[in-house]
Amino acid sequence: MEPAARAGYGNRNQEEEQRMKKGFDNDKYLQMQSEHIRERIAQFDNKLYLEFGGKLFDDYHASRVLPGFQPDSKLQMLLQLKDQAEVVIVINAEDIVSSKVRGDYGITYDLDVLRLIDAFQERGLFVGSVCVTMYTAAPEVEAFEKRLNSLGIRTFRHYKIPGYPNDVARIVSDEGYGKNDYIETSRPLVVVTAPGPGKMATCLSQLYHEYKRGVKAGYAKFETFPIWNIPLKHPVNLAYEAATADLNDVNMIDPFHLEAYGKTAVNYNRDIEIFPVVNAMFELIAGKSPYHSPTDMGVNMAGNCIVDDAACCEASRNEIVRRYFKALCDLKNGAQIQSEVYKLELLMNQAGLTQGSRPVEQAAHAVSEKTGGAPAAAIELPDGTVVTGKTGPLLGAASSALLNALKKLAGIDQELDLVSAAAIEPIQTLKTNYLGSKNPRLHTDEILIAL
Repeated sequence: MEPAARAGYGNRNQEEEQRMKKGFDNDKYLQMQSEHIRERIAQFDNKLYLEFGGKLFDDYHASRVLPGFQPDSKLQMLLQLKDQAEVVIVINAEDIVSSKVRGDYGITYDLDVLRLIDAFQERGLFVGSVCVTMYTAAPEVEAFEKRLNSLGIRTFRHYKIPGYPNDVARIVSDEGYGKNDYIETSRPLVVVTAPGPGKMATCLSQLYHEYKRGVKAGYAKFETFPIWNIPLKHPVNLAYEAATADLNDVNMIDPFHLEAYGKTAVNYNRDIEIFPVVNAMFELIAGKSPYHSPTDMGVNMAGNCIVDDAACCEASRNEIVRRYFKALCDLKNGAQIQSEVYKLELLMNQAGLTQGSRPVEQAAHAVSEKTGGAPAAAIELPDGTVVTGKTGPLLGAASSALLNALKKLAGIDQELDLVSAAAIEPIQTLKTNYLGSKNPRLHTDEILIAL
């Protein structure tokens, strides 16, 4: 694709066709991914610890950048293996004590563990246990363990290991992993997931204990992004960097994979940096490592299920822009994220994107100019139509655009008022006279209630 087309200046009809197409074959993904995991289980002693990264139930990032990917695809894939699988959920004791909150859900990590247990069990997946890592004796931790035990969920403790992760000889010994509880599992596939860190360490500790018991278990890693078998600077992979700009993750060519096989594969900096340490642990645990590269450890098949690359590229570029503007809004609201904004600007450049290149931006700016610089909004509908909204005495720009979009989708005359001024004014009175708001205009949630 030419640079101009990448930047959003391509033929409009082509763009509309791409927008209507699915870029990702979800059914193929479910079949291929579950089969590949079965193959990996068989490579070991019918016991595989699978580190499960990303979101299981609501992976909206994946569904945005891979049109056709269902937000619960990972869960659906696991359900195909549910007779073989059990789930171990990991939580760091320090996160329990500090009541650490998930930024996306606004709930503490310990409550998120309970949420995950309920969600897994409702769908018929077996939750075997919860592992408390970096264990420290504290009332909050003990109360959490008792709560889980009362729900019939067993708990196990893993401890801090001095010199972790670099003192490999100590870690892989009776003084390291040997002090951890052995998590008792009963099924061939053990899915290890967590609201935070600690998944890999839990898996490796289990391998140590399994080998002590004569079971030659294996380890694998399942994360959707970055996708290892598409180009490094593919928009889908750049969009992953945009999603993790706050972590400063960087996609890289896997040098270990290139050296071992003469083939390029994409991984990210943290897995590449830790691989020599992990490899040394494998050698101490099992005698030799089953893997030559961090990419070898992965089981992700998503790259094989992209059926329309152009559609995924377009969706990913839109995601990069979305992340960029969200960061600019957060910065304006006082968040100290200047370095994150710089990273996103770099990704915008790498993806051939510039501010003002998208139809929605151009339409919103045009309306703003017509109304003397007042805030304006624009929404692009699935068929490519752009609907705008302006700031008025009754509605904010976003509320206006939302109503205009609803009218367009429903085939209602744009001149017709969906909500009368007589219905809006009492809400404005409530906002300003009684609830202390200085802005009488209705926001999007308020106009939807009025509607």
